[in-house]
Amino acid sequence: MTALVAQSFNIKGIVQGVGFRPWIFQLAKRFQLTGHVLNDGQGVSILVQGPEMALASFRAALDTERPPLCRIDELTVSHAQVQDLQDFTIAHSIAGQAAAIVTVGSDKSSCDACLAEIRDPNNRHFGYPFTNCTHCGPRYTIIRNLPYDRHNTAMAGFALCDACRQAYEDPMDRRYHAQPVSCPKCGPELTLRGAGGEILAKREQALAQTIALIEQGKILAIKGLGGFHLICDAGNHDAVTELRRRKCRPAKPLALMMPSIEFAKQYAEGSSAEWQLLSSQERPIVLMAKKQHQADAPALSSAIAPDIDRLGLFLPYTPLHTLLLDGLQRPLVATSANRSGEPIITDGDEVLQQLGKPPLAVVDAILDHNRPIINGCDDSVVQMLDDELQVLRLARGYAPLSLPSKSLASMNIVSKSLVSMNTASKSLANKDSGDNSSNKLPSLLAVGPQQKNTLALNIGNQLYLSPHIGDLFSVEAEGYFERTLQSFQRLYRFEPEAIIRDKHPDYASSRWAERQSARQLEVQHHFAHLLAVMAANDYSGKVLGFSFDGTGLGDDNQLWGGELLLADCQGFQRLATLSPMTLLGGEQAIREPWRLLYSLLLQNHGIEELQQLAVFAAEPAAKLTNLGKLASGGIGPKSHSIGRLFDAAAALLANLRLSQYEGQAGIILETLARRAIAAGKQQRVEKLGLELKLEHELEPTNTRAELVLGQWQSAPLFSALLLAWRTEPDSELLALAFIQAIGKGIITAALKARNWLKAEGRDELPLVLSGGVFQSRLLSEYCHRELARLEFHRLKPGLVPVNDGGIALGQLWYGLHQPGLTQSLVER
Repeated sequence: MTALVAQSFNIKGIVQGVGFRPWIFQLAKRFQLTGHVLNDGQGVSILVQGPEMALASFRAALDTERPPLCRIDELTVSHAQVQDLQDFTIAHSIAGQAAAIVTVGSDKSSCDACLAEIRDPNNRHFGYPFTNCTHCGPRYTIIRNLPYDRHNTAMAGFALCDACRQAYEDPMDRRYHAQPVSCPKCGPELTLRGAGGEILAKREQALAQTIALIEQGKILAIKGLGGFHLICDAGNHDAVTELRRRKCRPAKPLALMMPSIEFAKQYAEGSSAEWQLLSSQERPIVLMAKKQHQADAPALSSAIAPDIDRLGLFLPYTPLHTLLLDGLQRPLVATSANRSGEPIITDGDEVLQQLGKPPLAVVDAILDHNRPIINGCDDSVVQMLDDELQVLRLARGYAPLSLPSKSLASMNIVSKSLVSMNTASKSLANKDSGDNSSNKLPSLLAVGPQQKNTLALNIGNQLYLSPHIGDLFSVEAEGYFERTLQSFQRLYRFEPEAIIRDKHPDYASSRWAERQSARQLEVQHHFAHLLAVMAANDYSGKVLGFSFDGTGLGDDNQLWGGELLLADCQGFQRLATLSPMTLLGGEQAIREPWRLLYSLLLQNHGIEELQQLAVFAAEPAAKLTNLGKLASGGIGPKSHSIGRLFDAAAALLANLRLSQYEGQAGIILETLARRAIAAGKQQRVEKLGLELKLEHELEPTNTRAELVLGQWQSAPLFSALLLAWRTEPDSELLALAFIQAIGKGIITAALKARNWLKAEGRDELPLVLSGGVFQSRLLSEYCHRELARLEFHRLKPGLVPVNDGGIALGQLWYGLHQPGLTQSLVER
């Protein structure tokens, strides 16, 4: 008789709600093993028993196979006592009292098998808009508590019919314990309501009438996975312009949902990587190049992305969207249902309250359903830089983002003296728990910045970054911030031992933090940008970091945004910055970019000369004179922001007088620059000689530690830009030259920093490029290629946004590396 051995497996990661337990069940049956598998708040526990060779095969399969949505972050194996077991079973989930370690999965788009079923007239799921299985469908947006079981989700109120229960309870079925599983007999149903709330239709008729209303040019709110979309026919110019008017969104591009990838190829051009990204199961909005209109393709409204050469495209990601697009066979505008600048709306009654009533009525009707959205989640927005993914908005499909840190797991946070005092008890506790990291790392909460806010927290060495929350400029947005935090606290049974926030005292997130009783740390904004990329790489050493964005409060209480920092997890040294410009009119200068241009040009040009320029012609001479006096007197806040340079350049080259949405200047300049490339104007750029020079106003001394590499000189760059504009007013050529001048300024600074480090006897360091300015595709691609050519090592941000959406993760990474903080919390 073959001797039996038993082993226990404890697995953490994305292992609940992804078909992991039935897959383990099938593996055990394949290798004729006995035992059990169960979910708990810590992940998945497995006991397997059988011949040694069979267990070895089981263990190998854990490494080489796995369900498509599963991710194993940590797997521990230990010997177990052989028991009298006759079969392998799937045990009921248990909920522990300790903080949860299991990772909540993000929502995924419909799999091919489910899509085939909703299109098959002979299948019981035919035409059913809530079809899903363990390989697809909602996760984060429907979960209330862990473990991920039906009674802990938005499906708790829907009793399974006999057919669905049979699939749900069969470990060999792909719907085994798929928590949202349902069918037309037992699941959620659609309801079409008018703007006044009256019921117009239900179920299949609701979808049919929705299609008819869109064809008639109406604007509808339609419930998705994480919130409502405002939807209209993208080819109906009147409908698109009316949507813009009603939503008070005059210029910002609108996203397009395409019926299929073949349809999308009629309107956009892209690399193979971009098309793969568009059709990935995450289904993000992908920014792609506009294609010249083809005669055989239905025309799009010119109001979708006015004056720019990019489209934001995505494909249907739920059965409802698929059925809708199958019926319409045309592109749809699909933008977040909210009032401008506020969070996405997740409740149908709230849609009617905010968007259905005069005088601010936005929607003509609402397609709702009765499966609640527990956790709101907007659409992700991404782009490709050559073949490197860049996330601009982290949300559906990617978020919540979990990052297991091996370095934190092995780091001895506790001080040596504390260890020596408690060696025996600590060793015993670690042995019993099997988890060294959770005993040493405190649970911290990082509350992020004011704009593009996200939250970050940790459970032991597992880091979590929340989905996009948005700009915290309204009561509604602050409420969404608090609801998102409550969701994470509920899911992970999480109470922060300390809170990390931005240094800016007037950020809504900073004010919220100040009202809490937990200990607090502050992190400078641009330092946090770099830390976010370091966290994405599980890196805690020194870096040379370029942190370029629009605004952030610096250590000297000026507005930074063009910084080269020598940084590690403890702090930074400011090696270089952009020379300051005066914001004439304060925040008004950010809304009116001509003021920035005027401020920069005044440093080398007289008021009378500038009054003759067409870009300032609309302003009264007396106003320009008064602003000139303010500038000469140094009156007004100072900014070191590279983002403001883009605004000023757009004012000159594109006559951008009023900025209508964040990043508009950069998008316009990129559009102009790409036209220059398409027209073959690159060779003329060098002749213009535009430079963003890095130099000292005074020679540095050996005792001068601040700005050892100097300042990038913005005023001479704009004087040269103005001269070139007067000589040859080619906005496309000059936009390309401007972007490349910024890029060359970065490369020159990187080389100077490399030489400085060498002269100081220090090792060469990896580079980080972070901040919203690096959303400029042309700028980033130029820098990436040049840095690679010069053999610099660059840390890539991965799925972490380079804009302010990554700040919270950087704050968290800082907090977790502060020995004083972590030690004192452990001692308590």
